Amino acid sequence: MSSSFKEIQIQHQKHYSNITSFLFPSVLSPNPFSSSTLSFFTDSIRAQKPFLDSLLLKTGAILFRGFDVNTAKDFNDVVEAFGFEELPYVGGAAPRTNVVGRVFTANESPPDQKIPFHHEMAQVPEFPSKLFFFCEVEPGSGGETPIVLSHVVYERMKERYPDFVEKIEEHGLIYTRVLGEEDDPSSPIGRGWKSTFLTNDKSMAEQRAAKLGITLEWFEDGVKTIMGPIPAIKYDKSRNRKIWFNSMVAAYTGWKDARNDPVKAVTFGDGQPLPGDIIHDCLKFLEEESLAIPWQKGDVLLIDNWAVLHARRSFNPPRRVLASLCK
Repeated sequence: MSSSFKEIQIQHQKHYSNITSFLFPSVLSPNPFSSSTLSFFTDSIRAQKPFLDSLLLKTGAILFRGFDVNTAKDFNDVVEAFGFEELPYVGGAAPRTNVVGRVFTANESPPDQKIPFHHEMAQVPEFPSKLFFFCEVEPGSGGETPIVLSHVVYERMKERYPDFVEKIEEHGLIYTRVLGEEDDPSSPIGRGWKSTFLTNDKSMAEQRAAKLGITLEWFEDGVKTIMGPIPAIKYDKSRNRKIWFNSMVAAYTGWKDARNDPVKAVTFGDGQPLPGDIIHDCLKFLEEESLAIPWQKGDVLLIDNWAVLHARRSFNPPRRVLASLCK
């Protein structure tokens, strides 16, 4: 183990052992003989990037706990230290606000709503490969960000529903979402078309949508976006395994607001409706295989979006978790 970081065990981690044995997620804290200051932390990230990269490849997620990260600006410094390229948030569904630099609020939907499991932006072709989350204000209660290994979900679904998995592998999925003009903070998918496509101009929105492979159908006070068919299963080349890379459960169970009916939000790539019972079983598998570590102030969670799906539990305020997306 390198000198600046100490790998620790905490409650809620899962132990996996197949070819290699590992704890999910990895949890790193400052080595007792070294400093926990922000500058030491960012210097250590730069100096020990190969170690951190290999750990992330092995486990899929790393929680940094006990370092001196207090503000959005501190968090931005941590993200910058890793040197990953920033991914602009174009095409995502969640209402978010830029806080500083590369740092945004995480989904701003109301505390009583939970956000279902998803790979970040799995419903668009250009998605982040890595995500950072930072706990600036600890939740009053609840508010965890549950995580689950994607290949484990794929394997469980393949074993239980081989025909269904074969069909979505062959046909992919189509996602449909109706957007208002402006953001609707009362909805977990309430991002309006202007902030989704970062423009007030309909023809520019059309161009940006087309780049993402999204078709737009305009109506009086909003627009219907149709994405797909796009793959529902991807192959993670870096780990040589298939992953459950889609927003099927999230769309079918959670894309609900004044404009959207979740059952119509996602279909097979040939337009046929999805079987609700199988989706609810998939949700059950996601819950069974996941874990949720309660947030502590200053926590930084790095997730490999190729390996891990994440969610958000409902909470009692206060809670402020910030995010940053990387290419």
